[in-house]
Amino acid sequence: MSVVPADVLPGKALAVSRGADGPAELGPRARLWPSLAAVYRAQLSRARVARIPLLFVATFQSIGIMILMRGVVDGGDEAQAVVAGSSVLVVAFVALNLLAQYFGQLRASGGLDHYATLPVPPAAVVLGAAGAYASFTVPGTVVTAVFGCVLFGLPLAHLWVLAAVIPLAGAALAGLGAALGLLAPRPELATLLGQLGMSAALLLGVLPAERMPGAVRLARDLLPSTYGVEAFARTFGERPDWAFVLGDLAVCGAVGVLSLAVATRAYRRAAVR
Repeated sequence: MSVVPADVLPGKALAVSRGADGPAELGPRARLWPSLAAVYRAQLSRARVARIPLLFVATFQSIGIMILMRGVVDGGDEAQAVVAGSSVLVVAFVALNLLAQYFGQLRASGGLDHYATLPVPPAAVVLGAAGAYASFTVPGTVVTAVFGCVLFGLPLAHLWVLAAVIPLAGAALAGLGAALGLLAPRPELATLLGQLGMSAALLLGVLPAERMPGAVRLARDLLPSTYGVEAFARTFGERPDWAFVLGDLAVCGAVGVLSLAVATRAYRRAAVR
């Protein structure tokens, strides 16, 4: 057996290079966007089979709520609130409820240790999972909105605003769901918190705000999905006030950035334990 010096190998293939007196030089850190794209694709392929049946449940649930509300709401602003709230409820079911359960189970089963060993920034893990779960809400939200418009006789001309409402509301709710799942000490508590969050989105988002007491309206204003509901509902008018629509979307986006930042911090805290 012959021994060949490493410095004469083709390309000088070394795992790490060590200086004369200095420590080993590590490879460059993974960049955020390529890591985010990799996590997003992995989560999308993983959840495709498991989450599609639940997406149908979320869509049928929202459609069923609109059919029930059709018996007590004739039209006008109340119908606009019902359709907008039911559409965003699909986002809340997947992005908030299911993501809280996913991160709660991931933390309890030790799955965070797997991600901790990968050269992936914590923000890429949270954003990739949140983006993948939010992507599954697109077909259900569109179907719910179209069905609601036909059911209540609302115009379909401005449904394109969903292209902004879905990602912004999805970011806000997904960040909240991820934070709940990562901060909950037990997976059962994460599931409970996710269910409570979705119930809040149902009661405070679908029901017309004019019929709520003042204290309940204040709680409604604190819910991230409210601003997505308001932005979508404003577009059903004959002359939508686009300044208010953009304002609601801006608030929804700001809440999304804040909630995802909290979820990223919660992930770092849970991953080092």
